Amino acid sequence: MQKKPVTCLIMATLLEAEPFIKGLSLKRASSKPFPVYRAGNLAAVISGIGKANCAMATAYACLELGPRLLVNLGAAGATDAALPLGANLHVYLAVEFDRPGLRTKLPHEHTPDVLKGFSLAAIATQDRPALAAAERRVLSEKTRLVDMESASFIQTCRKFGKKCYVFKFVTDTPAHSHGSAIVDNIEKYRGSFFEFFKSSVLTRL
Repeated sequence: MQKKPVTCLIMATLLEAEPFIKGLSLKRASSKPFPVYRAGNLAAVISGIGKANCAMATAYACLELGPRLLVNLGAAGATDAALPLGANLHVYLAVEFDRPGLRTKLPHEHTPDVLKGFSLAAIATQDRPALAAAERRVLSEKTRLVDMESASFIQTCRKFGKKCYVFKFVTDTPAHSHGSAIVDNIEKYRGSFFEFFKSSVLTRL
């Protein structure tokens, strides 16, 4: 019997993924090298935080799960005060300010696939959290969001020739410079982010 093609969700932490695991009735399928949860033609891989972790988990998913498409989901910071906490956004461009080209000196840019009808945002991806308002202000010249995974997720999917989408929810703004506040806001808004994904995104993938 031919297996159904898999839609694979890549998420950095279990904290962000818990509503998805529960709401989609996903069950732990494996633990190493990355935790994988599955149900039918859905799979979720918990990558860990940062570019390298996300790239490895996405490559693992592409090689082992045979996905027809992948979706990166999770928390992101806002680079200015215009975006409210809990806002759900669809990423159309990821920019690596901390990885400039050797000759051009310009940041690497990565373009995911995009679905129509969602609020769009460009995102800055870097390995160091952008918490200070001054740093966010610099990033805001080109991006509305900042995270630590999107760019490497897109780059890896493109390397494997896979369709990929990125959706993020805002958990911190320039007014939130402490990690504890970000964790609190993840817990506060992750449920509504899952409901947004389930009702508005999953049905269109």
